[in-house]
Amino acid sequence: MKRRDALKTLGIGALAATAGCLGGFEQQSAWRDPPLVDDRPDAVYLPAVTEGMKMYGKTTAGPYGVALTYSYPHRFWTAAGSDLGKTVVEADDSIHLMASLWDAETGTVLPLDAGVSIEILRDGDLVSEEVAYPMLSQQMGMHYGSNYVLDGEGDYEARVHVGGTSLSRTGSFAGRFESAETATFEFAFDTDDLYDVELRRLGDEAGSRGAVPAMEMMGVPTGKAPAVSDLPGRHLGRQTSADALFDAFVVDDGSRFGVDGAYLYVSARTPHNEFVLPMMGVRATLERDGTTTLDGARLARTLDPDLSYHYGTGVEAVDSGDALTLSVDVPPQVARHDGYETAFMAFEPMRFEV
Repeated sequence: MKRRDALKTLGIGALAATAGCLGGFEQQSAWRDPPLVDDRPDAVYLPAVTEGMKMYGKTTAGPYGVALTYSYPHRFWTAAGSDLGKTVVEADDSIHLMASLWDAETGTVLPLDAGVSIEILRDGDLVSEEVAYPMLSQQMGMHYGSNYVLDGEGDYEARVHVGGTSLSRTGSFAGRFESAETATFEFAFDTDDLYDVELRRLGDEAGSRGAVPAMEMMGVPTGKAPAVSDLPGRHLGRQTSADALFDAFVVDDGSRFGVDGAYLYVSARTPHNEFVLPMMGVRATLERDGTTTLDGARLARTLDPDLSYHYGTGVEAVDSGDALTLSVDVPPQVARHDGYETAFMAFEPMRFEV
């Protein structure tokens, strides 16, 4: 008897009370109705259940590297402005598909504003098409994903459509990533393969502040922000707000970034795994000797091969004794897997003394 037939015969069981890997009908229960930690902190935390993933393939499309991976259908949380909504697993959901997207030349992960969608066909006929949400996972980092309905087991074609971007781009990224591209994958859906994806319950660790380590994903970048020591310019300091890390820098000669004067930028990242935190609204105020030299300026969301995804603007200068205040008026407009949904939403202003 195949595992899926055994599951149909046994029905859905309760989760085991002990930590560790799950199997059989406990496994199906875990992803259909996963436990959620009680009294979650307003911060990154270890979820009750973690899940693995498998890969359908990796390819290139124009300037993009694209990988298509899969796991169980699962709950996730979407951001709409300052509101967070829960997307539950529906009865007919078959699979959670994830597209990872990066610059094929540099390996830089690309959180694009124009969006990604996944179209699924069988024998040339459309089976499913959904927007793939920009999404953060403690194990996969930055990717695009959603739950999809399939028409039973068998062979399928997935088309990952990548829109061009209107984000600011600097350095060798200037003028790139403007055209739409499509990456195509052939895959066979087999529920035995799906049920072989590891699920693990964390037991007493669940709910504590921390993060599950990022996966090694067969050469697929996860979107880890550059090390602070590798970023150019003067480091003005690090502040934390809503459990996100903000490192502020100034490059005194901003010509490399297409600005007169200096270039002020912020690298925002998650704690623990230090994934880039994209799609925020960040403003900066700069004061010098009681005079405001920059008044709540919106920092541009920008892609750069050395700085990765960051927020930046041109300024006349940043001098010793200046005070920089950062505020976030739009939280990251990315969906989140369990463990990230309570963080990165309610930000307090951050002050840097130069």
